[in-house]
Amino acid sequence: MRSTSSIPAAPSPAQLRKFSPGPAAASAPAPDAHATADVAVLGGGLIGLVTAWRAAQQGLRTALVDPEPGGGAARVAAGMLAAVTELHYGEERLLALNLASVARYPEFVAELEEASGADTGYRECGTLAVALDTDDRAHLREVHALQQRCGLTSQWLTGRECRRLEPMLAPSVRGGARVDGDHQIDPRRLAAALLCACERAGVVFHRSCAVRLRTGRDRAEGVELADGVRLSAGRTVLALGSRSGQLAGVPPEVAPPVRPVKGQVLRLRMPEVRPGHDPFLARTVRAVVRGGALYLVPRADGELVVGATSEELGWDTTVTAGGVYELLRDAHELVPGVTELPLAETNCGLRPGTPDNAPLLGPTALPGLQLATGHHRNGVLLTPVTGDALAATLTGGELPDEARPFTPGRFAPGPARHQEQPV
Repeated sequence: MRSTSSIPAAPSPAQLRKFSPGPAAASAPAPDAHATADVAVLGGGLIGLVTAWRAAQQGLRTALVDPEPGGGAARVAAGMLAAVTELHYGEERLLALNLASVARYPEFVAELEEASGADTGYRECGTLAVALDTDDRAHLREVHALQQRCGLTSQWLTGRECRRLEPMLAPSVRGGARVDGDHQIDPRRLAAALLCACERAGVVFHRSCAVRLRTGRDRAEGVELADGVRLSAGRTVLALGSRSGQLAGVPPEVAPPVRPVKGQVLRLRMPEVRPGHDPFLARTVRAVVRGGALYLVPRADGELVVGATSEELGWDTTVTAGGVYELLRDAHELVPGVTELPLAETNCGLRPGTPDNAPLLGPTALPGLQLATGHHRNGVLLTPVTGDALAATLTGGELPDEARPFTPGRFAPGPARHQEQPV
């Protein structure tokens, strides 16, 4: 198990910016200039960063466009690597992709930490999903049966066994499923490490907004930026998260059907662990409370992430009193001692959702334009496999087998397959 006991506090947005080149260090051109690249990645969240890093590792001249790379949903996400406990009915097809990405995480983290010199906060702590009443127990039993039918490792526990593992759980816990293979990572640290790795790999950062896709000769040819730069690229990757469907110049027939799904999250501070005493929580704890999913993710640095709401409210990113109240109320019902902890932060983000809640990966029907978006609640989980998949297609290869069900063409009205040629 990776030791993370000495990890400092997660970096702030200002600290994140120091990991990527500033105006003096970057080789991005001056405004109103023309720039060229083999690959232009639009969006500097985790997905855009890993795509740019992997592309640069393939020897491609890579540019990344984002006014504040390392931000976005990564600032809000809890970082659960939960292929098993995130399994939902009707999403079995997504399971193979999630499992492939989880399997790559240890090697991915080791490579990234060596490349960046930064700790990602990866913890092999496991997850405990619990039920608070009889109805919840029946539902969780059904989910556990689904996990077993899919060949996943999940151990059913009684309520007493759950409380033996996590003594802070409420006495009302009726049972649960222990999943030792569902781990966690700190998305803020992951973003910082990817920023640094991109810089060291030679990625050029354009700290501006993409305003229009450039097209010509029936293909994508790059992007226009808000600062006047015209960036030409043999391949353009749309990785703008929930805003991926809003870029001007993208033909309607290839525009990704991505919508924003609001999520409010709290961050608390757990007490320091004293010698001979158990931590407040040793592993991620999940439950369904009043019909809504709830999770508590304990970091090794003492932070406790509590989330998350799921709200279809368009582009609203307001942290509401009601959202905070509901999260604390439900968390208190699950772990009564949580309301005694200091409240360190409230935050809100937008998950990029698609009609089937699965990502859009690879070439579109428009030559030169590829997608890496729509990861919904699995963006952190799918970071390694997305980077590998896009590295393959950007160099003219095929999508890996596990990624092929998630091509952009599945939502197209007709055949939309397009084979990219090497840059």
